[in-house]
Amino acid sequence: MKILLIGGTGTLGTAVHEALDIRGHEVLTVGRGGGDLRYDVTDPVQVAEVYDRAGRVDAVVSAAGHVPYKPVTELVPEDYLAAFRGKVLSQIDLVRQGVSRVAERGSFTLVTGVLAREPIPLGAAASMANGAVEAFVRAAAVEIAPQRVNAVSPTVFTESLGRYGDFFPGMPSVDLVDVARAYVRSVEGAQTGQVFVP
Repeated sequence: MKILLIGGTGTLGTAVHEALDIRGHEVLTVGRGGGDLRYDVTDPVQVAEVYDRAGRVDAVVSAAGHVPYKPVTELVPEDYLAAFRGKVLSQIDLVRQGVSRVAERGSFTLVTGVLAREPIPLGAAASMANGAVEAFVRAAAVEIAPQRVNAVSPTVFTESLGRYGDFFPGMPSVDLVDVARAYVRSVEGAQTGQVFVP
């Protein structure tokens, strides 16, 4: 398959790229600062440019999404809007603009996270964004068939515990290889409207 991978040079994106590459897929990476194509997918105009450059693809995979982390009492409307633009709108737009650019039985795989179900201090904006993406996946799956759309919703990566572990007290971590396997399941499988929790 020809796969468009958003965020393909980040920690998660690199693991997903390796997993898809090993399985013989042609992977085209997109990132703001690196990758085969350099675009900011939080800008709808640049999303269109990505699709124009990539041409027809069999699957779109997202491993990118930025949200601010602050106490609720310090969050301002711009923080919530930044979370919405950085993780929700960007991924919705990948699907919205991609329906006409992806193969008839192709797929979209978006990224959410554990905070949709297990909130942490400082994570209200992230929880809001993750929950919105998961709700969108369930709704969009009904409308875009026979194309499919799913999400992968990991907890903190084992490989990132040194940097982020303190933010997720008592939560089990997940190895990047297991998260990447959930992406492969979404891309190569038959399910739609699912949130895969590796």
